[in-house]
Amino acid sequence: MSSNPSTGVTTAFLFPGQGGFDGEALRRAKERHPQIGRVFERLDAVTEELYASRISEVLFGERKADLRDLLDNDPWASQVAIYGAGLAAYEILAAQGATPDVLAGHSLGEITALVAAGAFSVEDGVRIVAQRVAVIERQGGVDGRMVALAASAERTRKLLELVDEPLLAVATENHDEQTVVSGPAGILDRVVAIAGQLDVGAIEIDTPFPFHTPALAPAAPEFAAYVRKLDQHPLNRPVYSPILQRYYEPGDVLADLLAEHFTRPVRFAAAVRHLRESGAEVFVEAGGRAALSKLVAKVTDGSEVRSLPTLALTGGRLALDGTLEALREAGLAAPERGGLAELLAPSVPSDVFAAYWSEHGHMVLELVRTELDAFRKSAEAGRPEPEPAVGAAPEAAPETAPAAPSASSEPRPEEYDRERLFDELRTLYAEALEYPEDVFEDEVQLEAELGVDSVKQVELLSRVSSRYGLPPRESGFRLATYNTMGKITDFVLQQMNDQGAHAPASATG
Repeated sequence: MSSNPSTGVTTAFLFPGQGGFDGEALRRAKERHPQIGRVFERLDAVTEELYASRISEVLFGERKADLRDLLDNDPWASQVAIYGAGLAAYEILAAQGATPDVLAGHSLGEITALVAAGAFSVEDGVRIVAQRVAVIERQGGVDGRMVALAASAERTRKLLELVDEPLLAVATENHDEQTVVSGPAGILDRVVAIAGQLDVGAIEIDTPFPFHTPALAPAAPEFAAYVRKLDQHPLNRPVYSPILQRYYEPGDVLADLLAEHFTRPVRFAAAVRHLRESGAEVFVEAGGRAALSKLVAKVTDGSEVRSLPTLALTGGRLALDGTLEALREAGLAAPERGGLAELLAPSVPSDVFAAYWSEHGHMVLELVRTELDAFRKSAEAGRPEPEPAVGAAPEAAPETAPAAPSASSEPRPEEYDRERLFDELRTLYAEALEYPEDVFEDEVQLEAELGVDSVKQVELLSRVSSRYGLPPRESGFRLATYNTMGKITDFVLQQMNDQGAHAPASATG
């Protein structure tokens, strides 16, 4: 496998660093995705060995732990939590058939990316993260912090020149209007004060220590010596480093390069631009919160790049659900089990089908679309249908399409009027979602106002299609177009009247 895919990059998975943990989102996802439990079981074995504490009990116990609690009480737990959440998100995406062309991490997330690519075992990844904390603590914890300034890297460097402190450094260049500074706490207070005078906003980063600063240079050799003792394996997927500004190569000694992370800056914006120039159109944030997704949107503003979060809460809903749906629609993840997967390969294990669909799904979809388009054109031109394939069992074609399911033997001849259909759909949606019927007004936004995520909307629309005998939706159908009850009613009515569909005998049964 090429370590430097200069072309052919479509999808990039990004792993967050400091601040990349959302405890509530992780707990919600754990209820539906067994990959989270399995990942954290492996982490538990190491944290119990190192700290006599199971990280899963810290994160999933009776007391809900958020990032601030972890930082205040257990610095090691905050770092392992960020690492574990990133790996768990990656495992969920992989189980759904989502296969990235390249991985990249932001600071701590670069360790997660290397583990996801097979460079180290999951357990050794925990040891690396833990050692990163330990060597800094042995240096006295390095009394410092990190602050994000609303300024470009160039302007930030000029601001730091005014302070003239050798231990101050630009730690990360996130985008053209945000740069993170790392250094001693007292000196950073002066930086924030100067920034305020210049009308430059400043926000403190949630992190136990300052990273990417010259102050950490004494800790790097000890860290490198420790990591050299761990087994390093060949990468099974390309990993791009925003710190090194290049892909990791087969001959790299990862222990030495990871030690350089202590003092070298993260040039995240430049990394995103490089991946975009290589063809990346979809960036998926594998981990907590949605900070990297927002940064990608800032860096690529004006392009058609999609940035998708996973273990984050958006409007009170888990972002992972919408991201998986978006990847399926783009042919970048396997269809949900029970849908196309069940129809095409009911006896094939989910992970096998997911792997196949990840590699070949887009070609299958394109072939089906091409064949259906040719069939439609043939039918419209009045040409005879093609002969069945040799050996295929002949089927009797009905002269007319079957009527929609009905409890009575006689079809009902009248066309549906909009008001009647709207009332029936409102009842169906209200019963399925356990909402009062009166909230479903004509213009109410299903997701933005009622919190009905895209996965549930697809399920409800499938129920409607089955109930009213609607034809399969065309390949260009986009759920986002039909985001209100009124638009759904108009769509269903048009479909029914176009094909002369009849109402089911029991409209609300």
